[in-house]
Amino acid sequence: MDGMILPIILGVLAGVAIGFIIFKALEKSKGKKILDNTRKEAASIIKEANIDAESIKKEKILQAKEKFIELKSEHEKVILAREKKISEVEKRVREKESIVASEIDKNKRLTKILEDKEKDYDTKLDFLEKKESDLEKMHTRHIDMLEQISGLSVDEAKKELIASLKDQAKSEAMAFVQTSIEEAKLTAEQEARKIVLGTIQRVGVEQAVENCVSVFNLESDDVKGRIIGREGRNIRALEAATGVEIIVDDTPDAIILSCFDPVRREIARLAMHKLVTDGRIHPARIEEVVEKTEKQITQEIIEIGKRTVIDLGIHGLNPELIKIVGRMKYRSSYGQNLLQHSREVANLCGIMAAEMGLNVKLAKRAGLLHDIGKVPDAESDLPHALLGMQWAEKYGEKEEVCNAIGAHHDEIEMKYLISPIVQVCDAISGARPGARRQVLDSYIQRLKDLENIAFGFPGVQKAYAIQAGRELRVMVESGKVSDTKASELSFSISQKIQNDMTYPGQVKVTVIRETRAVNVAK
Repeated sequence: MDGMILPIILGVLAGVAIGFIIFKALEKSKGKKILDNTRKEAASIIKEANIDAESIKKEKILQAKEKFIELKSEHEKVILAREKKISEVEKRVREKESIVASEIDKNKRLTKILEDKEKDYDTKLDFLEKKESDLEKMHTRHIDMLEQISGLSVDEAKKELIASLKDQAKSEAMAFVQTSIEEAKLTAEQEARKIVLGTIQRVGVEQAVENCVSVFNLESDDVKGRIIGREGRNIRALEAATGVEIIVDDTPDAIILSCFDPVRREIARLAMHKLVTDGRIHPARIEEVVEKTEKQITQEIIEIGKRTVIDLGIHGLNPELIKIVGRMKYRSSYGQNLLQHSREVANLCGIMAAEMGLNVKLAKRAGLLHDIGKVPDAESDLPHALLGMQWAEKYGEKEEVCNAIGAHHDEIEMKYLISPIVQVCDAISGARPGARRQVLDSYIQRLKDLENIAFGFPGVQKAYAIQAGRELRVMVESGKVSDTKASELSFSISQKIQNDMTYPGQVKVTVIRETRAVNVAK
């Protein structure tokens, strides 16, 4: 309102100043008369100015009042809004204070409960500690009483208890093992026997026992001199060209060819046959004939390999593997011809795979190639199974075949079903009677080792290795070995043989316990 009055006063003052100026001007120009008129006009002007100023003042006062009322209304609205917000905030604060108060009361109650439980726990703990102390004292008194009654110390009693429990647990474990074995046999033995025996019956091949020497028959002993030549130059040329030792002794009408490599021995035999038939025997002719014979044998090896894979129905074999298969004809393993053995294993694998619903062609392939590592071109430090697996991988054979070759003597882990089939069929072919030739001394030593293992156990009275070392019969003393111990003894002997000896096939351990009651009638 003060802001409105100030302009009005300024306006009045401005009017007075203007009138005064006009008055001074009239006074100077027109004189006193004019001055009077001017004063009257000035007085009227001032009066009018005062009237206008009053009207303007009133108007401005009204406008100021209206503006004041408007501002007051807006201010009241703002104040009301703020008061409303403040009341809402106060309400929320009161609610939170109520919640906090209830939580504090709840925590106080829980704290009190925990304090009561802690006191109760401390009381029970003291009681239990006291009880434990009493029990320890009672336990000590009981142990002292038991030691006095039994005459044994605590350590001695523990040892006797452990020994008795050990014997009992061992007997129960052996009984459980025996029961499990019998149950497994009832469910699996019949079908397994059917498959294996059926497979063996369907495949029967004759095995030629091969030696490290060959006998070359002559028409007469006169030919021996021609073969030896002047000062032995012919025989030296033959030995140098073939790598075979030629033995000329007193054997009538025969010369012995000795070499561990059957291929070289066969080359020497054929070359000598050609030389004797032709009649021209001299060093140059010997070298020529040996070279031609080597080419002939190489071609024959390839033809044998091709014929073998065709007979077995195997397709897509690498030419190098075909050549290796052909060379098996001139190799032997424990007196068993390697090619015949591999053919037999291939047929066995095919039959067994067919019985089990597996891939027959793949099984035959693995069976034929399982011993290719036994015919290396040069000496190798690797076992023949791993060497054969490397060759199979090199010449693009499938992973199943490679794994079967490498795992048939357990050098690597078996990953496919045909791997144990190849292993089993290899054992069947090699372990059957008549398949392989063994040195008599090692055979007899193996039988003695079997019997000596049995005599190493307490209570054994007699032991006999029978069936070419495939069964061990053990007679025990009935007074020292019970029926339960007999079963345990059979298991222990079999485990000892399995861990300490190397043998083909399986060894059956039979423990016989006999109780005799003898009386004499007088």
